Amino acid sequence: MDIRRTVIFIGLAISSYFMILAWNDDYGQKPGSTAPMDVVLNTESEAPVASVAASNSEHPSVDGQQTVSAPVGTTEPVRVRTDVLDVTIDPRGGEIVQVLLPAYPVAVDQPDTPFVLLEQNERRTYVAQSGLIGRDGVDTSGAAHFVAENTSYQLQEGTDSLSVTLKTETPKGQIEKIFTFRRGDYLVDVTYRIHNTSAEDWQGVFFAQLKRDGSADPSQSSSMGMSAYLGAATTTKENRYEKVTFDSLQDQPYKNQHDGGWAAMLQHYFVSAWVPDQSSSHTYNGRFVNGNYIFGFYDQPMTVAAGAVGETGARLYIGPKTQDRLAEVAEHLDLTVDYGWLWWVAQPLFAGLIFFHGLVGNWGVAIILLTICVKVLFFYPSAMSYRSMANMRKVGPKMQELKEKYADNREKLGQEMMALYKREKINPLGGCLPMLIQMPVFIALYWVLMESVELRQAPFALWIKDMSVMDPYFVLPLIMGASMFIQMKLNPTPPDPMQARVMQLMPIMFTVFFLWFPAGLVLYWVCNNILSIAQQYVITKQIEKAA
Repeated sequence: MDIRRTVIFIGLAISSYFMILAWNDDYGQKPGSTAPMDVVLNTESEAPVASVAASNSEHPSVDGQQTVSAPVGTTEPVRVRTDVLDVTIDPRGGEIVQVLLPAYPVAVDQPDTPFVLLEQNERRTYVAQSGLIGRDGVDTSGAAHFVAENTSYQLQEGTDSLSVTLKTETPKGQIEKIFTFRRGDYLVDVTYRIHNTSAEDWQGVFFAQLKRDGSADPSQSSSMGMSAYLGAATTTKENRYEKVTFDSLQDQPYKNQHDGGWAAMLQHYFVSAWVPDQSSSHTYNGRFVNGNYIFGFYDQPMTVAAGAVGETGARLYIGPKTQDRLAEVAEHLDLTVDYGWLWWVAQPLFAGLIFFHGLVGNWGVAIILLTICVKVLFFYPSAMSYRSMANMRKVGPKMQELKEKYADNREKLGQEMMALYKREKINPLGGCLPMLIQMPVFIALYWVLMESVELRQAPFALWIKDMSVMDPYFVLPLIMGASMFIQMKLNPTPPDPMQARVMQLMPIMFTVFFLWFPAGLVLYWVCNNILSIAQQYVITKQIEKAA
């Protein structure tokens, strides 16, 4: 039995197993359409509930609350445009019901059509909600009706920020809901300013949440039917990054109370996240109500004294999963860029890609340069592997003699082969173990290419317009298969005929497997194979010449 080949097969099986586990865990939705549609304004509120008895209701329910009549205002949506955001706000509740991202086209061939992150229409429900509930909350008995001075706002040139104020009147005074946008930023401040003009204290509870239905991920562009994690996530004292799947919310509500934190909804490349005051305690909650998944938080009750003005609110991030910016917004929010269990390998790879892209300005060239660096890093282990293969090839005739001599005695054949390895100072595992230690790099790079929004729609050259999706003409996978075939010819032929046939089929199997892989990953594998062929050829010729 050829131990080296056996270990290779075992390694490939283990690597495939872990990849399948990761795909099943993180990928499982199918892509949908992403073209903008008309906004449908919502007339209901789905504020958080504070008691188990009311957990099956979308209507607000907080201890001690009373019915508050919300004054009627305009129902015309308010549109806000900055250089990176195109936001639609529903005056009923002040909900953000649509978010377009002008810097991220929906597709390579539609550069003028912005990607739709949040929307509320017949195709999809995905909105950001916030409000005041409790005894004097304006959203206690339903979404409050606000009034804005204008229905359209634009961040002007030379201006770094834009504030949009919605107002509503209550029996105890005026309440303002203020949205603050900044140039070049996907972070929005949402502030409630309570003007208590009455002779009594005002009491209420601030809440913020994200509501989404079970529709497919519109940003999913990966192949082989895989899609990035679609669901809720948060951070807790116990877990820096905790996924709260839609299935788990259907099974039972989620609830956790702690200081700081954030509540997010994730999809491929993009995230929306409510980030409350990091110095205060908040109750994070999630539930499945009326066909929608709701995930967010609510604060401790607050009081505004008679004649005083009080403020509360949170920040809302609605945009791409840009690691550096997410890390600035809140602790551990950058972990929503989920590289899986090999994050410790993926992070350096991503940092290397960023560095090389900064030098050359092309993600494909950056992948090639990264491949060269990885090859240099594994130069000596690879050299050990190729020397072992070359030595195995050198003693090939002797192994064939042993095979013919002990054809009827498998046990004796194995003993004589091990004795031959010992005499020739050949390590039968030396040719495969160095290759196995490179498999984590391959898997980690796959996650980097899948999860990093920087590589979304990133072109390389010629027909490769998007490194994050498969080669449309399958040129790179075919080149990869050819390179694997050349590598196979440089390797010694396994003594077992069955193993030899399997090895001959490997280039074909891998070519078919790689047809639907992201072009960036196939490019890495092609470059790695070409460098490996060059290194192996030189080492093989040196050993053959010495022999």
